[in-house]
Amino acid sequence: MESWIDAVSTLRAQRRAAVLLTVTAVRGHAPREAGAKMVIAADETFGSVGGGNLEMVAITRARELISQGTTSPETMELRLNDKAPATYGRQCCGGEVKLLLEPLPVPKTVAIFGLGHVGMELARILSRHPIDLYLTDSRPDTVDAARLLQPSVASIQAQVAVMGEQVLSTLPEGSHVLIMTHDHAEDFHLSDAALRHPSLGSIGLIGSKAKWVRFRKNLTNSGHTEQQISRIQCPIGIPQVSGKQPAVIAISVAAQLMGLLAEPPAAKRSPNVLELRA
Repeated sequence: MESWIDAVSTLRAQRRAAVLLTVTAVRGHAPREAGAKMVIAADETFGSVGGGNLEMVAITRARELISQGTTSPETMELRLNDKAPATYGRQCCGGEVKLLLEPLPVPKTVAIFGLGHVGMELARILSRHPIDLYLTDSRPDTVDAARLLQPSVASIQAQVAVMGEQVLSTLPEGSHVLIMTHDHAEDFHLSDAALRHPSLGSIGLIGSKAKWVRFRKNLTNSGHTEQQISRIQCPIGIPQVSGKQPAVIAISVAAQLMGLLAEPPAAKRSPNVLELRA
């Protein structure tokens, strides 16, 4: 049988939301002891906290939390006697059980294309957050440096790609994309591909307003409508943090990105293209 730790790791790798259920306290007789755990996904469970009505009530509530996109933990207390309400059959152990339900949401995804001075500074900041972080560049040496980022809380996928748009097309729904390569031609192809992705969370493009005017014209010529292109917002980054040093730009962009990452997963927003301050 797969341990609860293995189950959590597997579900995270599969980008499947789950709830970690723990017996935190037992009074009297109960099927399992304090500390017993199980993991509950939308269509699968791993382990057991005792079966019967106790477990089924907890599974039902856990799946409600998953469907609602809840991220805050909550507790439940259940009495195990013939007088207690029971939806899934009675358990007459005679004790009381306290349960902790901890949601394990699907991690948010951020993808940085271009690991130059700003991109690497931003990657360092984001690597300290529990997200899936894609780091892509056409230059092997910069990708090798990205693989050495420490300490890393994020799950990092660093890869060399001459055609970054191929990586972009495989990103999961809701991903936040930041385009900041060393080559304006790469930036344009990535911008074009990003607008064609059906469900990105946001898209950022580094550069000046003059650069964006040129890109906007070329994106129009590539078949994007004015309505599509008008999703662009510029600049991004919080106005309280100004400056052109790479670390300053990265801090400003990361601060605003944190607001996007904090939005509940159930919130459906129109994707944005955001121009970063250069």
